[in-house]
Amino acid sequence: MTEARDGVDHHVARWAAFWKDDPAFVPEVEGALVRMGQILRHIKRVDAAAFADAEDFTLEDYRTLHALMVQPYPTEASPAQLADATHVTRAAMTSRLDRLVGAGLVHREVDATDRRRVIIRPTADGRAAWNRYIFEGMARDQEVLKALSHDDLVQLNALLRKVMLSLD
Repeated sequence: MTEARDGVDHHVARWAAFWKDDPAFVPEVEGALVRMGQILRHIKRVDAAAFADAEDFTLEDYRTLHALMVQPYPTEASPAQLADATHVTRAAMTSRLDRLVGAGLVHREVDATDRRRVIIRPTADGRAAWNRYIFEGMARDQEVLKALSHDDLVQLNALLRKVMLSLD
């Protein structure tokens, strides 16, 4: 029985034919990197679609709330820390925080120990919104990897961990 082929196999075959005598081209490396990129793009598209119909809560709002919620206890951060964590400018973060404050999902407070510093903390509604969206996101992520068994996922994680450790 032949193994099913995907579009990446065709891509790799084209490049392998083009560079058939060049040892710099390694089909397995090309295939793995292209597949990882396509999977990541698929996840980003699915995540964006999940927020497309929400008028009052955007994917960017979720990412900001997520960056806040994963802070160590007590759950708080400065706007600069959130901007850095979400890879946006501080001006963009100010706009995001304005929306989240307006929606009642976060509080903006002056730091009691340093009046020059602003602290962002989630509200109860913010925690509830994050909880709802994080579990919806987990379900979407599991859907992406549903073709893999538990043992496959353990093996995939071991291989990816090995790559990550080699990058550090």
